[in-house]
Amino acid sequence: MTRELHIVGGGMAGSEAAWQAAELGVPVVLHEMRPEVGTFAHRTGHLAEMVCSNSFRSDDDEQNAVGLLHWEMRAAGSLIMEMADRHRLPAGGALAVDRDPFAEGVTARLRAHPNVRVVPGEITGLPTEGSWIVATGPLTSGALAAAIAAETGQDSLAFFDAIAPIVYAETIDMSVAWEQSRYDKGETEEERKAYINCPMTKDEYEAFIDALLAADKTEFKPGETAGYFDGCLPIEVMAERGRETLRHGPMKPVGLTNPHDPGRKPWAVVQLRRDNKLGTLYNIVGFQTKMKYGAQTDVFRMIPGLREASFARLGGIHRNTFINSPTLLDGQMRLRSRPNIRFAGQVTGVEGYVESAAMGLLAGRLAAAELLGRSLAPVPPTTAMGALVHHITGGAEARTFQPMNVNFGLFPPLDEARGGRRGRRERYKGYTDRAKTDWQGWLGAAARHAA
Repeated sequence: MTRELHIVGGGMAGSEAAWQAAELGVPVVLHEMRPEVGTFAHRTGHLAEMVCSNSFRSDDDEQNAVGLLHWEMRAAGSLIMEMADRHRLPAGGALAVDRDPFAEGVTARLRAHPNVRVVPGEITGLPTEGSWIVATGPLTSGALAAAIAAETGQDSLAFFDAIAPIVYAETIDMSVAWEQSRYDKGETEEERKAYINCPMTKDEYEAFIDALLAADKTEFKPGETAGYFDGCLPIEVMAERGRETLRHGPMKPVGLTNPHDPGRKPWAVVQLRRDNKLGTLYNIVGFQTKMKYGAQTDVFRMIPGLREASFARLGGIHRNTFINSPTLLDGQMRLRSRPNIRFAGQVTGVEGYVESAAMGLLAGRLAAAELLGRSLAPVPPTTAMGALVHHITGGAEARTFQPMNVNFGLFPPLDEARGGRRGRRERYKGYTDRAKTDWQGWLGAAARHAA
């Protein structure tokens, strides 16, 4: 009888790892501490609950590395991507999902799988026996984080993640705001109107920046160093870097025309993206924050169109723990000091829902193959999946290791035949064409080995 695979953490990575291993015929025990032990960010006990954003980012599999990762995961039978596609919301060229039905769908599929057993409760230490995957994500419990730090013999690495507020749609003033995706991106009318836009004049923008800078903010504990992941910077931190930073970042006014005043170009624009299928909730795009709650309502109601806004959730900040994977993990994602334990997801130093789920997919397949007595060839580094795992298990500089989204800079260079010396569009198409061929080859070889 095949030994069980134990997975700690039922987020994106743990859920995907459980699904992949179970589909390969391995019995899986999925340990999830929620709802018995909660976190500041989670609201439910559902698996794969989304807490920061509801977006999987770009779905373009020819010109974008994360879109390519979507493609590779779909080709591998990803549960996370299946549920994302089933519960997707209009978001222009991005893949945004209706977060509650998405999590409910993942939970239902895993609980119904004959090879999966979901066990509630907190795991507080690193097991010495059995096959395990630790996929606890950025909100690893204090006890388990301490056990990991004790085993690795290093100080825990950490940075801070912030989440954005969510607004009730009925409280947005549509006599001021309007619906439009940037550059009218999207194939349908619904997608071309997937975002709500709130325009600002120069004076309104300057007053908003002043308020951001002056607002009360969450203070860090003594001894904590506030390092941030650049993809999730609080807006007030961006404002501190220069008064024009937000206007050239999440508040850039390009690609948008205000139908209420088409002859005047806004100085800045705040965008809101639909957060659920009903269209009753919208999150403020790029507005992660560490402002205190009272300050948030005051500052955000300065935004034209949000003067009377009511918030379903305010923003917040939390500590995100990850390990120095290049020094601690081998090419099979196993902890070098305890090869019976693999790590997956954000705790390995990848950043983003998709990247986390992708590393769960790979860890689940690697662990299942090992338990079934099979061997898998290394994932080609020319694929999005391979580029990520190569980065975290040895490709990155350990001394300066920081969380990383998937990007074409992680891929081996192209030869001239594939567009290596051509323009960006041809070069990116060369990366994706090569990756798709190599990923299909790897999946095919794995399937033949299993037959």
